[in-house]
Amino acid sequence: MPEFDITRRLTAEALGTALLVATVVGSGIMAEALSKDVGLQLLGNTLPTGAILVVLITIFGPVSGAHFNPAVSLVMALRGDLSASEASRYIAAQILGGIAGTVIAHAMFGLPLFDFSMKVRTGGAQWFAEVVAAFGLVATILAGIRLNRPAVPWLVGLYITAAYWFTASTSFANPAVAIARSLTNTFSGIRPIDLPGFIAAELVGAVIALMLMGWLLRGAGRTK
Repeated sequence: MPEFDITRRLTAEALGTALLVATVVGSGIMAEALSKDVGLQLLGNTLPTGAILVVLITIFGPVSGAHFNPAVSLVMALRGDLSASEASRYIAAQILGGIAGTVIAHAMFGLPLFDFSMKVRTGGAQWFAEVVAAFGLVATILAGIRLNRPAVPWLVGLYITAAYWFTASTSFANPAVAIARSLTNTFSGIRPIDLPGFIAAELVGAVIALMLMGWLLRGAGRTK
């Protein structure tokens, strides 16, 4: 990552987040168009999301670290891997990239470029699910980086694929993606009013993962 200047790293974060959100939103729109079965719709949304994460982390990881997620950038800043200034710029790039991803998906399907979601996603169970989702994602990343770095793209892609199904919230686990998904009134949307609860839960889960994995992996060497 130090081989690339900050402009290229920010571009990679914005582009990667845009492609991730375009996949999440676009596959949700396609799934709704192809099936009325909600289970099949969720499956049609899940598989492309897990797959694109493997691709994006593989190609952009060497450039920027492939965070695509403010919660991950926060954790990396707390670990000392990013400065506060770098983390703040990463987060801004991710949010802007995510919004662009929603616009791209809408444009591809001939929808209004911005359409605030009306999909209700709130309540204690949903917030707890987001704590779990973000905890698991950050724990996966930290353990992967420490123990088997080359496997990280697959670990993250497979984790998110699983978490879509075992969390009540369908595992947003990403504040930038949540913000972007508030701008689409389609399958993957979330009401803007529900964002604060989701984002707070995601950040809590990420910080808990940082603390627990920091203790758990202390002294562990890399095996790959």
